[in-house]
Amino acid sequence: MIWYEKGLNFKCTGCGKCCTGAPGHVWISEDEIRDMAQAIGIAPEDFVRRYVRLVGDRLALREIEREGEYDCIFLRENKCRIYENRPKQCRTFPWWSRNLESEQSWKEMASSCEGVDSPDSPHFSLEAIEKLLSS
Repeated sequence: MIWYEKGLNFKCTGCGKCCTGAPGHVWISEDEIRDMAQAIGIAPEDFVRRYVRLVGDRLALREIEREGEYDCIFLRENKCRIYENRPKQCRTFPWWSRNLESEQSWKEMASSCEGVDSPDSPHFSLEAIEKLLSS
């Protein structure tokens, strides 16, 4: 039995809290680089030079350190500059396997995300969540 078999509620409020905090990685693909570059009106090569870092053999968005917090390079005034063209990793939050491991892990993540289980959050069925996990 899956602990969230009756589904879960979530609505992104655009608060930006998932884009800041401890250091991390937002993994990106070549296709996403092309799409994000087009969205901000620059060549993919320029996008890579300005916004991308190599971590091992993978590409990730750069972060900006501010007073011990690490912000995504596209986070400005708690808003994402590329929200409509954000990477898959960002589009699929909070539907990450580590957040869904247990009810406790969901609640821990929810403590920093105001869109989880809020009264006006839409309901996602188990089937919808599984589809998001497999995308």
